[in-house]
Amino acid sequence: MATDTAKNYELESALKSVINILEDGQKGLAEIGEHLKDETLRHFFLAESLKRANFRGELENELHRHGVPDVRESGTTSGALYRAWADLKAKLGGGDHTLLETAEQGEDDAKRVYKDALDQELPLPIRQVLTEQQTHIIFSHDFVRDRRNALRSK
Repeated sequence: MATDTAKNYELESALKSVINILEDGQKGLAEIGEHLKDETLRHFFLAESLKRANFRGELENELHRHGVPDVRESGTTSGALYRAWADLKAKLGGGDHTLLETAEQGEDDAKRVYKDALDQELPLPIRQVLTEQQTHIIFSHDFVRDRRNALRSK
């Protein structure tokens, strides 16, 4: 059985990884949303960006409750690269299909990070929060994938 210090480190590490990917998602979804031509997709992406900010806030609160005083995460390097790539694609005339491909890659990363976090030994209340958030992330991923596929078939 892990010591309390090891469990706290595992908890902090898992949640910070998720917080980083949520930061990436928040920025990336807003960035892509600004470039989408389809108004419905644009609204979806901007709403998802706000949802990621809310998820991040929930997890930061959990870290505070577990004694982590300061949570300053800024996303990941790969997230910054995805955002730059999406911006470049948009500026070069990449359409909604191309932007949705980039968004789906980011959503794939988010699904992986949530799965990795849930593979850790975490307290039940935190597992419940992560599981609820993961369900939404999977829904978002599938929506983006389905819209991308629909645009491809046109």
